[in-house]
Amino acid sequence: MMCGGTSATKPATAEIQKIADQVKSQLEEKENTKFPMFNAVEFKSQIVAGTNYFIKVQVDKDVFTHVRVFQSLPHENKAPTLSSYQTNKAKHDELTYF
Repeated sequence: MMCGGTSATKPATAEIQKIADQVKSQLEEKENTKFPMFNAVEFKSQIVAGTNYFIKVQVDKDVFTHVRVFQSLPHENKAPTLSSYQTNKAKHDELTYF
């Protein structure tokens, strides 16, 4: 991975699901809805002054949302924050920088 670039797309792990779970309420508040499911499917990461995670999340049967989550450096002891998101995505939509 080049410095500042995003990693290759990888299957979501338990750690990525935990990060997604921590921003679910932030996204629900912004979208003014409750998601019936919130399953991380795959992700990319980008090292900055912390880490940006681009996560494809399944929010309903055939509905996906892409979320960008910023995780600050460990010594800052801050929770992950929702930086941006894209709604109405399909399973085959590629995760890209946004």
